[in-house]
Order: sequence, then C-alpha cells, then structure tokens
Amino acid sequence: MRPAAFLLLVATATSLEAQNPVRTADPAVRGVPLTAFPRFVKLSDKVYGYEEIRQPGFTTVSLVVIGRNGVLVADGQGSVQATQTMLDKIKTLSPLPVKWYVVGSDHGDHTAGNSVLPKDIQFIVHANSLAQLKKDSAAAAAANRPAIVMPGAAMTSDTETIDLGGISVRVRFLGRAHTGGDLMVEVPSEKLLFMSEAYLNRVFPAMRSAYGAEWIRTIDNALALTNVDRFIPGHGFIEEAKVSREELIAFRESLVAVIAEVKRLKAAGLTVDQAIAQVNWGPYAKWFLAEQQSPIAIRRLWTELDGASK
Repeated sequence: MRPAAFLLLVATATSLEAQNPVRTADPAVRGVPLTAFPRFVKLSDKVYGYEEIRQPGFTTVSLVVIGRNGVLVADGQGSVQATQTMLDKIKTLSPLPVKWYVVGSDHGDHTAGNSVLPKDIQFIVHANSLAQLKKDSAAAAAANRPAIVMPGAAMTSDTETIDLGGISVRVRFLGRAHTGGDLMVEVPSEKLLFMSEAYLNRVFPAMRSAYGAEWIRTIDNALALTNVDRFIPGHGFIEEAKVSREELIAFRESLVAVIAEVKRLKAAGLTVDQAIAQVNWGPYAKWFLAEQQSPIAIRRLWTELDGASK
C-alpha cells in the first residue's frame, strides 16, 4: 500500500472509531479489525501515536514526535521485526532521522526490538530502568540469548527538555509505577502526556515488577499536570482528550480496588495461594488479561504488604 493510502486508511478508521468508542482494550469488542494494525493515530501535525498488536491481542503503543531536526520515539515494540516495521512506517510521516529514544518502560515488550534503532540514537532512560536493563543484559548473556541494547547513561534529574526544532518535549519521571523507572513524555504545545506502562487503558493492572501504592501516587501526579488535556497509554487504545482522562481515572480506580482486595484477603489470614483461589475482582474481572495477571498481581502485592518489594 502506498504511504498516502496508508495514512488515509488510518485517518478514516480513527475518525469513525472516535465517533463511538467502546470502553475496552479488546479490538474485537471495540470493532477494530486486526488488519487495521499497525496504525498511526494522529494527535497533531507533529505528533502521532503508534498502535501495534501484541499477543494475546491488545495494543502496544509508541509515541512519535517530529521536529525540524529529527524524530523522537518513546517506547519501541516487542520484537526486532515489529520495531523495524514501526521505523519503516515513520518514514511515511517524515524523511528525517530518528534521533531520540525514550525508554518509557524497560520491559521486553517495549525494548526487545531496540537493536534495529539507529546506532547513533540518543537514549533517555531513568537510572532505575538502566539498572534493570543491565541485569537483563547479564541474564541474556548467561543464557546465550541475543544481547540487549544498552543506553549509555541515565537522566540526572526528574525532568529533561528536548528541543526537536519547532517542537519541544519534556521527559518526566513522576514516580515509580509499573516498572520503577517509568518515564513519561509531555508535549506542552499539544497538551498531551504519553504515560507508557504507567497507564494501561482497560487492561488489568500488570504488576510483575510494579509498586502498587506508589503507582497510584504517580497517576495522581500526572492528573495534576495543569497543561495536559490528553493522556496516552502504553497499552490499550488511544482515546480523545475527555475520554482519556476518564479512562486514566478508571485505571487508577482499578489499582485502588486491586490493592484493597489483596489487603482484605491478607487480613483474613489466607495464604497467598488461597487468596489466588478466592479473589473477587468485581467488574475488573472482565478487563483484558485479568485471568492471566490476577495471580501475578496478588503475589507482587503480597510481598509489598510484607515490605519485601522496596
């Protein structure tokens, strides 16, 4: 498909979907065929969200910001092929090189394809994520798995401004959430915030390496930003501004409910395995990945309540 035709298809699909969005992370329920992915969601003339499908069938989102001096990408995709496809499709938006890469999440579903990024790209990464990537790299080497691309150095403050030429972004660390080194990208001129995996739109809270109580405070910090109208998730669908705030608040409420339920089960004197068997998530049991993520969340929060996950 020619680039112009590709962009027209994306613009048409996004426009139709925006007229009546279904509050779900499931493309089938949302009414979006898998053949629509990967796709760009235009956020402004210089900013795009990139939605790609990962197994078992929900979106992984990257952010693309285009300036006069080059392109910034926040979060990659989960394989070399998927990340290369994203880079190829970015060329349909701009011939300029991808010069900056923000590690919003250090997890493999966002970093596993980083080996195809330009060799001279500038990484922006939090110290916590850099430390985790070093651990992952050592484990990969020990297991004879492909090497993990390592950033050179971490951010030295909680906010870093990058001038792309004609548009600037603020890379922000608002607190630990899904990974411990969660970075967000604010585009002040467009009043939007890409939150990476700190915001999972209608996806059950994934807590393999999360910090539950801190995650809630991190979302509160994002909601308190006075110049942000639109919040972009790391998984789930990109929403229009009003709905994006509503859904971020809904996700925050899911975190509160999940933590409260685990506290209830622990206070009842159950073992963690008994809690996994008896948990009642209420309406969140229907959220995407609830069955898969439920025992992981319980075990992680159990250790947090014991004071073991510092």
